[in-house]
Amino acid sequence: MTAASSATRAITLTAPPSISSRVRTFHSSGCERLTFQHRRAPRVATALRMPVRALSQDELKQQAAWKAVEYVKSGMRLGLGTGSTAAFAVERIASLLKDGTLKDLVAVPTSIRTYEQAKSLGIPLATLAEQPELDLAIDGADEVDPMLNVVKGRGGALLREKMVELASEKFVCIVDDTKLVEGIGGSKDALPIEVTQFGWDYNLKRLQSLPELEGSTAKLRRTKDGEPYVTDNSNYIIDCYFENGFIKDAQKAADVLSQMVGVVEHGLFLNMVNVVVIAGSNGVEVKDKIDLVKEQGMGEA
Repeated sequence: MTAASSATRAITLTAPPSISSRVRTFHSSGCERLTFQHRRAPRVATALRMPVRALSQDELKQQAAWKAVEYVKSGMRLGLGTGSTAAFAVERIASLLKDGTLKDLVAVPTSIRTYEQAKSLGIPLATLAEQPELDLAIDGADEVDPMLNVVKGRGGALLREKMVELASEKFVCIVDDTKLVEGIGGSKDALPIEVTQFGWDYNLKRLQSLPELEGSTAKLRRTKDGEPYVTDNSNYIIDCYFENGFIKDAQKAADVLSQMVGVVEHGLFLNMVNVVVIAGSNGVEVKDKIDLVKEQGMGEA
């Protein structure tokens, strides 16, 4: 027997991923000896947490709108609001009518824009004269304070919106959380006031010097072309900006504005909202005026 044949031959076989590997050793006698070499077990890869994409403002608006539409029941008479958030609610209502989930609805739109959208989607429509008592109105808002008082009208439809929403038994307001403020005027954006075209500049000066609007700057709303913005009712809008704080007394301001000759309507919707649906990064939150009043011990809403 040669030296090569009498020598021990050791062959290490590749082991599967485990905590040990086996070594097979052959001797010249033909006997086989098995030994194990322990190795550190490979680390198990852990799942990586993928970053969650923040929802866009439009996605938040859609969430709030869809939640608000849950208040709609078959056979209701509805008020349809105006604006980007309300448009999502109109689309949802139309979809539920189409698939048969909702039936026998009739709706009163708050603007020409909403009328055209709802009509194109097949929602049965009526005027406020034909349906003077509504079950539910769904609309957006530009500001919402802690007691669910809201500012509306930056979309230009404040007069029709207020008429329809005052005619509704329940008003559900839909917003994303960027619309929440500590006090009316807190967003530092416009408080819209609809005025007649005749004497608009006279009324602008009156509004600018009104004690109840102290600290605001009044400006005539204009289009991108620089022309005065004209509402569906052929009026102008004067926007008052509170850049240095809140309206001191929103109710007093609303009362004074309502008595001014030449002022058609204002964007203060006080003690009108029953429910606010708020969409934010943590989901959808529903605030009910009755619950808020009870919490603060203020009696009935």
